[in-house]
Amino acid sequence: MIIAIPKETVEREKRVALIPDTISKLVENGHDVWVESNAGRASSYLDNAYQSAGAEIITDRTKLFADANILISVQTPPEEDLDHMKPKSILICFLWALQNEETVSYLQEHNITALGMDAIPRISRAQSMDALSSMSSIAGYKSALIAANELDRYMPMMMTAAGTVAPAKILVLGAGVAGLQAIATTKRLGAKVEAFDIRPAVKEQVESLGATFVEVPDLDDESETEGGYAKELAQDEQERQRQVIHEHAKKSDIIITTALIPGKPAPLLVTKEMVEDMHAGAVIVDLAAEQGGNCELTEPGETAIANEVKIIGPLNIPSQLAYHASQLYSKNMMSLLNHLLDEEGKPTFDFEDEITLNTTITHQGEIISPMLKDN
Repeated sequence: MIIAIPKETVEREKRVALIPDTISKLVENGHDVWVESNAGRASSYLDNAYQSAGAEIITDRTKLFADANILISVQTPPEEDLDHMKPKSILICFLWALQNEETVSYLQEHNITALGMDAIPRISRAQSMDALSSMSSIAGYKSALIAANELDRYMPMMMTAAGTVAPAKILVLGAGVAGLQAIATTKRLGAKVEAFDIRPAVKEQVESLGATFVEVPDLDDESETEGGYAKELAQDEQERQRQVIHEHAKKSDIIITTALIPGKPAPLLVTKEMVEDMHAGAVIVDLAAEQGGNCELTEPGETAIANEVKIIGPLNIPSQLAYHASQLYSKNMMSLLNHLLDEEGKPTFDFEDEITLNTTITHQGEIISPMLKDN
């Protein structure tokens, strides 16, 4: 069986789906692994390292797609590449099926089995496969560094001969994986950190990192999905939430927003009025920019300035740490392959298994994912 890794072609994408260490394990298990020439170059994994791991370097991209039994990538390959994949072959990547219905229909019609790395269920048995958490942790860490770099003042308290400088005040909105990593990183930089999340269950995690949890009274206790994600609030609850955030935003030097709702636009947390009440030189880093942004004034991929406040809307932050992002994604992928392949190295699809059921988007010309069926 041929497992193939193409070079990523999406703009800003520097990651590679499998690194040499992982490939050596697949080769030991008897698989043929093909890697497109320079697939790992942008993330500092060179062709000679792949060859040393036992991979075959392929210069013909069409052949790579046409002959692959399992094709593994980070982003969904463009349709002109998918056209070359043979029926019953397997594609594993970030699919974002709810947002890309046309791609899902294409894969279904062409009898390509597709698994979405973004659809791994958040259960303890699947933690080692959870690429979303791996990438979110990187994004949270990097967001803190971006914010610190853009802020025109110290992060920690500094005691100098000229006087004492107070620590920067940070407000993190959303305390999932990315938010918790942003909290941890800004605390290590010496800032005073507050965090808000609609899920009361994360309060203990926030406080364990040394941050203050910002509470909104009378929110629905059922604010979390079975998968651990935040639910969309009712309109009156959203208004109470914004009032509390507004009061804390006024005093903040940095706001880092991380709130996402699967399959929907990012919730609006920071309004134009809030930005107008922030002080000059303050910074907002909006990690939800790719889904429309948590800030009303976010411009995805750009740095906007309003009321002398910088609003940064970074895209594909994990790609900025491509070496380690690729390493973590590769380990997540290897865990999924170990789950999917039987003792003889052949893929098996047991849809009684929660991981296989939720991760598989299309199979044998049918939609499998309960997420899509219920949408």
